[in-house]
Amino acid sequence: MRRNPVLKSWRQWAVGCAVGALLAAGLPAPQEASAASAVVGSPMPPGAARIWFYRNYEPYGSRNMAPVSLNGALVGYVQPDGSAFYRDVSPGRYHVTVASDGTDVNQAKDVDLGPGQQAFVKILAATGWETGGGSGSYARDTFYVSLVPAQVAQGELSSRSQ
Repeated sequence: MRRNPVLKSWRQWAVGCAVGALLAAGLPAPQEASAASAVVGSPMPPGAARIWFYRNYEPYGSRNMAPVSLNGALVGYVQPDGSAFYRDVSPGRYHVTVASDGTDVNQAKDVDLGPGQQAFVKILAATGWETGGGSGSYARDTFYVSLVPAQVAQGELSSRSQ
């Protein structure tokens, strides 16, 4: 009996979604920020520093989430919808990386933070880094890390609709 290739790809997609949902359920929830409060957020704990993560909404760009890590530990997923989240961290040096299918330059940055300081990390996506054809065509993303000056990032975050 021959198997239907469409049914097989549908099953693979459904299994992939189920596995992704299970993995996401075990992650700590990022502190989400609405557009209005994105620049301010909740008060920073005394002696802490804050790192913001965000992406611009690009309707024709990648719709994939970007897994972001600090010093090798996953801290959350940057959504493709233009939202932002932050992590309050101890002052120090942080190596910011984003998981990608392709390997390129500017996929990691180091940031030094003192007490009360904030850093703004913008994730950029290059779609089509790796593509394949045929009936099951695909495209993989390559993500990049950009450290954005506070004034620029605050302008980008505050201009988003609520």
